[in-house]
Amino acid sequence: MNRIEKSQKIYKELFGDGVPAAYAADPEFQDILSRFIFGEVFYQGGLDNKQRELITVVVLAANQTLPQLKAHTHAALNVGLTPVEIKEAIYQCAPYLGFPKTLNAITEVNEVFQARNIALPLESQKQVEEENRLDKGLAVQVEIFGDIITKIRESAPSNQKHIQDYLSAFCFGDFYTRGGLDLQTRELLTLCIVSSLGGCESQVKAHVQGNLNVGNDKARMITAITHCLPYMGFPRTLNALSCVNEIIPA
Repeated sequence: MNRIEKSQKIYKELFGDGVPAAYAADPEFQDILSRFIFGEVFYQGGLDNKQRELITVVVLAANQTLPQLKAHTHAALNVGLTPVEIKEAIYQCAPYLGFPKTLNAITEVNEVFQARNIALPLESQKQVEEENRLDKGLAVQVEIFGDIITKIRESAPSNQKHIQDYLSAFCFGDFYTRGGLDLQTRELLTLCIVSSLGGCESQVKAHVQGNLNVGNDKARMITAITHCLPYMGFPRTLNALSCVNEIIPA
């Protein structure tokens, strides 16, 4: 197949037989978009369409491109992702985007679920309690990043130790411990989320190492970041790839 045929095949799998409303006004732009995203990027590397759509929805949430998030929530369901997997991917954004932007994304996802008669709320994926969320979160943090976490916590200024506790209990305790997605998937999604945010190169580097530690190799990370390209643009994609290459030299 050439890239036009490839794009038509992927587009149909994701969205069905419909034609984008924008096609009538901007057909040439839509052709460029479709042939690049669905005829090239979707075929680069070893991710399947479920993994690609999880990446797509978190990057769209990060960018707050909400109409496209709604469309790709439909696509995510169409390629076989469960409502729990989609919702957990959006929840995973909260520590990096903040609550307001994550709530905006949740609203869009819930509208799609309601339109498709998916009952809300979904089954609980919570796996921590008030008394153990810090300890369990810290355990996950150490699993991802190693013993350096203990050194970071011990060296934090006394007036900022609460931030380290929040990081362990909230980011890793409240979210990384949840069911619905495995640790490798959550860490790959986090890499994509922080790559899509400007000025987060130090966090990108940390999560490149974290991905390595949980079993996502360099090729998988490059594929994931490449998949983000049409949604976050070349500058942030190239910055993220530079971080990967710095942490994992050729």
